[in-house]
Formats: sequence, structure tokens, C-alpha cells
Amino acid sequence: MKRRNSILLALLLIFLVMQAFQPAKNQSTTKLPTDITNVVKVPQDVQSVLAKSCYDCHSNNTVYPWYSNIQPAAWFLADHIKDGKRHLNFSEFGSYPLDKKLKKLKEIAEEVEEDEMPISSYTLIHRNTTLTPEEKVLLTTWVKSISLADLQKNGVSSAL
Repeated sequence: MKRRNSILLALLLIFLVMQAFQPAKNQSTTKLPTDITNVVKVPQDVQSVLAKSCYDCHSNNTVYPWYSNIQPAAWFLADHIKDGKRHLNFSEFGSYPLDKKLKKLKEIAEEVEEDEMPISSYTLIHRNTTLTPEEKVLLTTWVKSISLADLQKNGVSSAL
């Protein structure tokens, strides 16, 4: 019994010490000039879907749930967000080379059509982020409507 109490106390102390090591939050108060909304026309209905289902992992402004302040959940979230932004960051979309922008737009459509995004581990906890069939059509139609000319006329071609 005494040994079990010592183990529980040690685990509690480890858990408490872990709380002192919080990762930086992915929250920005400003919209960057490279934000996708400054590069291409994003209709309000599309913007709402992106904010609801994509921006937490794919922008510089995550809306954090209550458990994001508890370790090890905070470390998991920070890693997940870092990985999401590595694949696509809507806040920095305008800084991508033209070929990467085109590739990312194509990937958005493919991921949404194949039900790969948002990922199931995210929608499991955040039920309201699951895309409806109508939202999937809205996003894929919008992405596919963006042309090379749209990207070039918004100052994007200057990076070429």
C-alpha cells in the first residue's frame, strides 16, 4: 500500500512539473499581407467554412479548447498544429511560389473530396468542424475556380 501511494505521488509530481512547460500558442492578432484572402477572392461563405474547419491547424491563429493548457495535451496540439501549418498555412499562402500555390489548391480539393480533411482525430473532438456535403462542394468549387490568372493578377507572379 505504501509503495502504491509513493508511485501515485511520484506520478502526480511528474504531471505537475509537466504543466510548467507550455508550448507557445499559435495566435496572431494581425492578418498578414500573405493571407490567402489578400491573394485570391474568398467569398464570405467559403471564409466561414475555412475558419470553422481549417484555420485551427492551417493558419497562424488557432482557437484553443480548454484542455490546451494541460500537458501532455498541449504538446500534442502544438505538434499537430505545427505539422498542419507545414503542409498548408492559409496565413502565409501568398508567400508560396506560384507552383506551390497551384499544387496546394489542387491538394485542398483532393483532400476535401476524399474526406481526408479535416482529419478524423480533429472532428472526433470538434464535431462542428465536420464538413457537410454542401460545404465540401462549396470549398472544392471555389478552389477549382481559382485560376493561374487570378493568382498572377494579385501580385503573386512577382515571386517568379
